[in-house]
Amino acid sequence: MVVEVGYAQGWDLEARMPWQPISVGEARERDAAGLPYVVVYRAAGREAPLEVRLVSWRDHYVGLWVYDAQGRRTYELDMRLLDDPARLLRRHTVGWTHTGPETAEFDEACPRITVELFPDGRGRRTEEPQGKGGGSYGTVPSVRDDERWMDRPVFGEWPLLSAQVHGLTEQPVFEITEAADARSGPAPATCWRPPRPAQPGPITELFRPGARVTDGHHPEMTVVEPRRTGTLRVPSGLLAVSGPDGDDGDGPHITVPVPPGEYALEEAQARYTYHCEWERSRVTRTGTLAVRVLVSDIPAATWEMALRPDDDPRLLRENEIFGFSTDGATGCFADAGAWEPLLALFEKGLIEGDPDLDVYEDLDDSMYLLRTRDRASGGEFVAFATTGDGTYPVWVGRSEAGEVVGVVVPVEGMPELLPESGTAADA
Repeated sequence: MVVEVGYAQGWDLEARMPWQPISVGEARERDAAGLPYVVVYRAAGREAPLEVRLVSWRDHYVGLWVYDAQGRRTYELDMRLLDDPARLLRRHTVGWTHTGPETAEFDEACPRITVELFPDGRGRRTEEPQGKGGGSYGTVPSVRDDERWMDRPVFGEWPLLSAQVHGLTEQPVFEITEAADARSGPAPATCWRPPRPAQPGPITELFRPGARVTDGHHPEMTVVEPRRTGTLRVPSGLLAVSGPDGDDGDGPHITVPVPPGEYALEEAQARYTYHCEWERSRVTRTGTLAVRVLVSDIPAATWEMALRPDDDPRLLRENEIFGFSTDGATGCFADAGAWEPLLALFEKGLIEGDPDLDVYEDLDDSMYLLRTRDRASGGEFVAFATTGDGTYPVWVGRSEAGEVVGVVVPVEGMPELLPESGTAADA
C-alpha cells in the first residue's frame, strides 16, 4: 500500500487541513532546529488522513492523532522527550470508540480509555465504558519498559504508528507529496500548537483596584482594594506553601526562599452583581479571588509556577499545573523552618479543639482561617480556605532584578481579564 506523506508548519484541527506546506528539506531543517512542524499521512482515495504527527522538539513533544474514515480523531498519543535523547516517553494516550457513523467526534457518550504514564514507573489507566459522566474505574497499568518508552526514530524514518488500526498487515510504501489542499496566510485559531502548561494569567491585575475580570460564573467583576489580614513571620527565610491536611512526613509541598522577615497577608477581592434567587432581586457581593504573601512593594515583572524538587514541567499537558494538594479545601503559608511544630499546633487547635492554646488564633470573616506561632523560633503558620479539594498552583512574582516580591495562590481558578472600558460613562 502506498501512503502519501506531506509536511507543513501546522495543522488546522477543525478543517483537517495542513497550514503552510513545506518541503521535506524545510521539514528536516525545522526538525534539526527544534521548530514545530507536522507530518500528514494519507491513503489514495480517502479524504481523511490516516494519521497526523505533530512535532516540536523545543517543547519536548511529539503528538499523534489517528483519524477514521469519517474524519474523526479516534486516538491521541502524547510523547515526551526527556533526559535520554534516544527515546520518548508515551506520556498520555486516549482512545475513543464511536458507536456509529453519525456519532460526533469526542461525543461525551463515546466509550474511552485513557492511560497516563510517568518516567518513574507510576501510571494510571482509566476506562469509561459509557463515556464521560457514565462512571469510570481506574487501575494501575501493567506495562513493560518497551511499552512505556519508544525509541526515537531519526527524521524521515518514522513508521506509520496507526498501521494496525487501519488494518494494514504489510509495511506501507511512503511517497513524499506536496500538500495541494493546504491553507496559507495567518494561522487560524483552530491550528494546532504544542501543549503549554497553565500560564499565570492576570495575577497583577487581581490586586489592582478598578480592573475588570470574569471568573466564568459572573460576566463582570470589578477588583477592589486588596484586603489585608495581618502578617506572617518567616524568620527562617523559607516560605512554605502547602496543604496542611495532606502532610505525609516529608515536609511542606512547596517552599520559596524569601528574606527573613514579617510579611503582609492579603486577599485579592472583586465586587460583582447578580440576580439572587433567594432574595428575588439583584444583589452585590464581594468575593475573594486569591490570597497573597506580599514580600515587597516592588511590582512583579514576571510570574512563575513554583515547583517541588521532583516536578518536571516537560511532563505537563495543556493547561496542567503543579502545586500543593488538599483533601480538606485548605492551604497554608508558613515558616518552613518551623514546619513540624507549626503543623502540630494547627492539628492540635483545629482538629483536637484544644481551648488552652495561647499560640493559636481563629481568624473571622476571611479566607484566612487561623494562625499558629512557634514560640521557639517565632515562625508562624496561617491556614486559608480554598473553594474545594484538589491541586492549587502557587505563583511566584519576581522583580526585574529577579527578587521574590510576592507569592500568590488563586483560590478558584484564574479569572480572565476583561478589556479596559473607554467610554465616558464608565470613566
